[in-house]
Amino acid sequence: MDLFEYMREQNQKTESPLASRLRPTTLEEVVGQQHIIGKDKLLYRAIQADKLSSIIFYGPPGTGKTTLAKVIAHTTHAEFTQINATAAGKKDMEEVVRQAKDSQGMYGKKTILFVDEIHRFNKGQQDYLLPFVEDGTVTLVGATTENPYFEVNGALLSRSVIFELKPLGKEDIKTLLVRAVTDREKGMGTYGAVLEEDALEFLADVANGDARAALTAIELGVLTTPRGSDGSIHITLDVASECIQKRVVQYDKGGDNHYDTISAFIKSMRGSDPDAAVYYLAKMLYAGEDIKFIARRIMICASEDVGNADPHAIMVAASAAQAVERVGMPEAQIILSQAVSYVACAPKSNAACVAIDRAMETVRSTKTAPVPAHLQDSHYRGAQKLGRGTGYLYAHDFPNHYVRQQYLPDGLTDAKFYEPTENGYEKEIKSRMAFLKEGQEP
Repeated sequence: MDLFEYMREQNQKTESPLASRLRPTTLEEVVGQQHIIGKDKLLYRAIQADKLSSIIFYGPPGTGKTTLAKVIAHTTHAEFTQINATAAGKKDMEEVVRQAKDSQGMYGKKTILFVDEIHRFNKGQQDYLLPFVEDGTVTLVGATTENPYFEVNGALLSRSVIFELKPLGKEDIKTLLVRAVTDREKGMGTYGAVLEEDALEFLADVANGDARAALTAIELGVLTTPRGSDGSIHITLDVASECIQKRVVQYDKGGDNHYDTISAFIKSMRGSDPDAAVYYLAKMLYAGEDIKFIARRIMICASEDVGNADPHAIMVAASAAQAVERVGMPEAQIILSQAVSYVACAPKSNAACVAIDRAMETVRSTKTAPVPAHLQDSHYRGAQKLGRGTGYLYAHDFPNHYVRQQYLPDGLTDAKFYEPTENGYEKEIKSRMAFLKEGQEP
């Protein structure tokens, strides 16, 4: 190591963010994730024995994906190379593969390639890696905040073991915060900071399992809080709340957590649970979700899951969608809450949804039949000569403005697409249709 490299390493130790400086170098230093790195677990044994196969770490930000990769780097006797998928191009990957082949051929050493944010690799980049993972030129360690089953090449997945990391528990976050203010070598122990118990509890709670968010907050607090009369830096509850500002919500608009939340939101409205529906609405709004996107989902639910059981639901949802665009946030959240609670509490029917699904399937799977002649357009010269419209019965000329006649094409006259339920207004619809059809002989 030359002088410049030494100075760069020393600067990194003091100038790097606290979350980076505190990263463990051994498995024993890792906090949390015992479901995958407990001493009886596969990953622990594989790392300790230096017999790692290709793996992918998947989990929310701040749960330790990069940390575990760094532990592997410090533990393994193999060459360890790291690239970030957001910046690496094909030339970078070619260079990694070339060096891996050289290490394997000349020294018999394996190469572990850590790809951070592997979901950012496009299909071509993932396909390029595949043969080298398959033949053992590189052992892949990927890290992603996105569900790998959605974002990673199926062939790479089949050659890798997926380890899902969970948000850290509150006690885990507290352990890291105490370590941060007391560790004199890698933490901020030399600053003489005192982390008060209520501030510790608060930070561990609002970090919501994200260690990086908690450590960033404590670092900001220590660096910006003046010393007290006793010469110490006191991290009080007020200081802690100022430093973290806003509860961390695990919600990535492009990630699977987004889809999980919107799925729960819709299913709560469908399941007639207004409390859960409004909770998920609040979570999306808090995370900055597009209010127009939310409004569209409410409209869809109002039609798909409420339908004619309460025809007002779609009107409420459509009015809300128009209103939120005109009003904007923060007042739009009130309008959305009204629409969500209405749709959630409305009687439910998916009969309209089932009807169009059945009709679409019939159109796809059966021969297209002509419109019955008596229903065809007769408003042009020569239509009567062709038999167009002949025999059509005008419904308003009959009692109850209804007359039985064939509307569906030949071959489909017995088809049933829309079947009203007994819920809400559909019960009246069902009763009325039965009255009309039973009141007339064919």
